[in-house]
Amino acid sequence: MRVEVPLSPDPPHLCISCDPTCVSTPRDQSEGDRVRQQPHAARTSGTPRKTAVRAAALVGSAAMVVLALQNGPANAAPASHPSGAAAVALNAPARAAAIKSAQQHADGAARTLGLGAKEKLVVQDVVEDADGTVHTRYERTYAGLPVLGGDLVTHVAKNGALKGVSKATKARISVPTTAAAVSPASARKAAVKAAGTAEASASTARKVVWAAGAKPVLAYESVVKGVQHDGTPSERHVITDATDGKELYSYEAIDTGTGTSQYSGKVTIGTTASASGGYDLIDSGRGGHTTYDLNGGTSGTGTLFHDADDIWGDGTVNNRQTAAVDAAYGAAVTWDFYKSAFNRNGIAGDGRAAYSRVHYGNAYVNAFWDDSCFCMTYGDGTNNTDPLTSLDVAGHEMSHGLTAATAGLKYSRESGGLNEATSDIFGTSVEFFANNPADPGDYLIGEKIDINGDGTPLRYMDKPSKDGNSADYWSRRVGHLNVHYSSGVANHFFYLLSEGSGAKTINGVSYNSPTYDGSTVTGIGRDKADQIWYKALTTYFTSSTDYAGARSGTLQAAADLYGSGSAEYKAVAAAWTAVNVN
Repeated sequence: MRVEVPLSPDPPHLCISCDPTCVSTPRDQSEGDRVRQQPHAARTSGTPRKTAVRAAALVGSAAMVVLALQNGPANAAPASHPSGAAAVALNAPARAAAIKSAQQHADGAARTLGLGAKEKLVVQDVVEDADGTVHTRYERTYAGLPVLGGDLVTHVAKNGALKGVSKATKARISVPTTAAAVSPASARKAAVKAAGTAEASASTARKVVWAAGAKPVLAYESVVKGVQHDGTPSERHVITDATDGKELYSYEAIDTGTGTSQYSGKVTIGTTASASGGYDLIDSGRGGHTTYDLNGGTSGTGTLFHDADDIWGDGTVNNRQTAAVDAAYGAAVTWDFYKSAFNRNGIAGDGRAAYSRVHYGNAYVNAFWDDSCFCMTYGDGTNNTDPLTSLDVAGHEMSHGLTAATAGLKYSRESGGLNEATSDIFGTSVEFFANNPADPGDYLIGEKIDINGDGTPLRYMDKPSKDGNSADYWSRRVGHLNVHYSSGVANHFFYLLSEGSGAKTINGVSYNSPTYDGSTVTGIGRDKADQIWYKALTTYFTSSTDYAGARSGTLQAAADLYGSGSAEYKAVAAAWTAVNVN
């Protein structure tokens, strides 16, 4: 049942977690080194005959996947696309069948791509475009060990022709031995020390091949759980060399973010009648999204929200349901945005909903996404008076789940900035999509919260440096900024691509976006910019995509959707040049 719920219009206070430990420099990369992507430059090596044989093998593999996709129910691509490059939606059984079919032919695909005898491909996702192109996302193993930073995506036309391969690394995957000199216990101990978080512990250390550096090495991946300085849970992945125990890389898997945290007036939410009477806060129309009350706790799911008369909250913090209503509303609008804009069936594309937890901790001033539980968690803000349960927060946090389910952008260096920017981009687009008069769409992040005490926003997409920390343009130091600040480059790109440069007023807000080279950029509209970013994220970005790779991926996406000679393609190139990504 859907009900009208009154909410308070007052904007609460919110602050962002900018933990400097989220940024880590790999030991084998110097400042300015950038892992380059090849989103549309795939070639197979060898003689023309060998190349033809490999291509023929991939034809057979892709044909089976295409058949599985065509046999499964799928909706047509949105009519707004001038080409057949938009992804079609698959229900859960059809998607599972496509993945199973691709996995059955993964060995043939590995041979076609010229991978080594010890390498295997593990299918993570399959996306079909309306024109029949199939994008298959793989993880790799080497001698049975997971290869971190070895992910790749193949792009195969309907007739089986290999159109390209997007790779996280160009390096040949090989290590001298898979016997580690360092014990798992020693690796765990080193990882806990390196994580530097309170109450830290690492229960396991799995042996892996680390391929995101200059040269693949045998390593351990330890997951260290603890507490960050502001009370946010920590799930830090630490990669240590299996030869000498030294840290190679680390990143934080708990993605934090911010939003406007403004209540949205009377809203419609999805609830479900309980067998025992009354109603539960379960949105059966959107994958069964469920909202729980942690009641000050910091673990578990808490208690499912239940109400006798299906009239939820009263718009004040004194009613515990109010925060739950905001969280449920934000999740519903975000689900609807992805369905409407991209024909995507849920955050992971499998029809499964995330869940939300509210009233986390005591006076916790943040919100975060945790992929391990596939859930969003919201604190109650300063003095427990301003729950961080808003539309922007939900859009931002759920988009971290989208990134995790697709490109898997690592949460540090430039890939981390792109991860955060993706959440800002789609969180902003969710706000525009909602068309809620209580919070009109804008390109200001946190504009309602007055976190600076002077009425200024937390972040600006038209000129990110106005917040005093974020980067307007790419430089060699961008990858060493906190990911919430290195995201400024992509946020600026998205604004320029959507709206263009110079002074203008949108929904009553004035903007004046500059460019690195003094050029004039003409925008193509936010809807087209969304389509290009989404397609690049889901089919061309990989775990280690940097800003150079993002430029290549979005250009390929624009070419797929609108043509390589289109105004949209040229606008993407111009917008990246305008933020110094060439």
